[in-house]
Amino acid sequence: MNLGPMEIGLIILAVLLLFGYKKLPDASRSMGRSMRIFKSEMKGMKDDDVRAKDEARTTPVTGQIVAPSPVAGATPVTPVDLEAEAAAAEARAATARAAAERARTSAASADTAR
Repeated sequence: MNLGPMEIGLIILAVLLLFGYKKLPDASRSMGRSMRIFKSEMKGMKDDDVRAKDEARTTPVTGQIVAPSPVAGATPVTPVDLEAEAAAAEARAATARAAAERARTSAASADTAR
């Protein structure tokens, strides 16, 4: 389907009649902004894909143990240290649950005493 000069002229005339000559610059401006936003979003999506591919190359396989990179003056973390940290965190959580339960029972007993 080829558009000749007559068809293009009719399309321009129809657009002018529909929108009016005062609204066309605003419409063109908003169309340009929309295109810029669309292009920047597409570029951002492509950048995210590139970053995801780079991370996929450096992401360890499931089950693989990866030691953190050494920092000057830092002690290396061993799996035993991590297990001890997990046990300590569980103990703190149990203590917090027990304290919450004691507070709940004391508040309930205070309500029944009234």
